[in-house]
Amino acid sequence: MRAISGLWRWRHNPLCRATDLAEAWLALVALLLVLLAAPVIGSLVGDAAQDALQRSVHTQHQNRHLVTATVVRALDDSPLDADPETSTGRDLRNRVLAVWTAPDGTDHRGTVVASLRTAHQGDHFRIWTDRHGGLVARPLDSATATTHAVLAGLGAALATAGLVEGGRRLIVWRMIRRRYARWDQAWDRAGPDWGRTGTGS
Repeated sequence: MRAISGLWRWRHNPLCRATDLAEAWLALVALLLVLLAAPVIGSLVGDAAQDALQRSVHTQHQNRHLVTATVVRALDDSPLDADPETSTGRDLRNRVLAVWTAPDGTDHRGTVVASLRTAHQGDHFRIWTDRHGGLVARPLDSATATTHAVLAGLGAALATAGLVEGGRRLIVWRMIRRRYARWDQAWDRAGPDWGRTGTGS
């Protein structure tokens, strides 16, 4: 920012070097890219992610069904940890042998994890299946998809800003290295005669 503010004030100063102006212009361009390009890229990425995730939500809700299963018997007495994405953290889950009817009318029997504190024969609970009765994960909900899309957009905007700033710093570093190299060359030429001017030697 100091380089940008000094761009106009020092543009005609005889002490202002060409590299100083170049560095100031570079800072100005980088700032404009961060303020303009990064939000645009973030918005485009977020919109694309939102469209893709919402299509996935629609497809999952079409192909996954919530059915009622009935406990045949509990398989063990040790409760499993709750699913952090679908529970409050205080719910317990137990492995049971259960039966259920698929959306296509076929009967199924198998080992499932029931969201029950204690599982007894005849207890009912809900599970997600495909239309043929195969067990599937809970479908993604629209709010979660939107959250993921927003995070993707923010990540893209921050990544763009980081790339712009990283590029600016790299260019400035190369300019400084080149400036130091020119100083070294000038010193090598003037060094042997340093202090001899006007001495008559």
